[in-house]
Amino acid sequence: MFKFQKEVAHIFQRVGSRIAVSPDLSVLLHLALLELAMLPQDVRSHKTARVSEPFCETEGSQVPARRQKNRDFPAIARRRRSGSAPERRVNCVLVGDGAVGKSSLIVSYTTNGYPSEYVPTAFDNFTVVVVVDGKPVRLQLCDTAGQDELELLRPLCYRNADVFLLCYSVVRPCSFTNLTDKWLPEILQHCPGAPLVLVGTQLDLREDVQVLIQLAQKQQRPVSTEEGQRLAQELGAAAFAECSALTQKNLKDTFDSAILASFQQAESVTVQQQRMTLLRKTPDKIKNLSETWWRKIGCLVGEQSCQTK
Repeated sequence: MFKFQKEVAHIFQRVGSRIAVSPDLSVLLHLALLELAMLPQDVRSHKTARVSEPFCETEGSQVPARRQKNRDFPAIARRRRSGSAPERRVNCVLVGDGAVGKSSLIVSYTTNGYPSEYVPTAFDNFTVVVVVDGKPVRLQLCDTAGQDELELLRPLCYRNADVFLLCYSVVRPCSFTNLTDKWLPEILQHCPGAPLVLVGTQLDLREDVQVLIQLAQKQQRPVSTEEGQRLAQELGAAAFAECSALTQKNLKDTFDSAILASFQQAESVTVQQQRMTLLRKTPDKIKNLSETWWRKIGCLVGEQSCQTK
């Protein structure tokens, strides 16, 4: 006999009464075992294992609780689930000469990694969700080709651009001069009015001895910070930054400047639209004013007498 003898006997009586025609012993046994499994367990003799307990006895193999996943969701994910904070979208396009480090900036910013070798970019899109002033922002980064052979592909990124990162390498003076000779006219042609952020890349190489020797052999020197700031003022750029994808110095601030420049541009456009709407609607409202209101307005501005007929 086993532990639940009385319970099983009682179950067989109940289950047997359910089978009215040709009772089958196997069916009877299965139903009895099913109800046996539903009997309440003795919690004193059978300890219920916690979900967070490890499945094996090896130290260090702790299994986290199943519900712990929901607690570890980032704040952005929780807000997105509740629907209380809709995402804003910013389309940021990086332009500049080839090999100035545009792709490295994006890879370092989005993955905290650094590419080991240079591969010319034809066209790449990256999307990352960041938090600005406590609100989620979906930042789309468009990496364009700097080579002349791929110039026909670049305008595909310019159509929906909210902000441009105008990139040059601080250790490649030719990339700095090409900003005004090549890149700025191209941006103004396809996307006039978009805010610009001037970015000096490869900041970690400005004091590299080998780089300085190579530049000296060509009778060149790195682009100084003052030169970059002066050009940013001449171009009317929304911001200026120098950063390094390798060390990530000023990297986050660079993309934050681009996001804020996009926000400021959107707000200024909204204000202008509201002003234009008022200018269009105000004359119609004035025309509909009564003659009495016209006299009152003239009285206030001192153009007519305050006497009424």
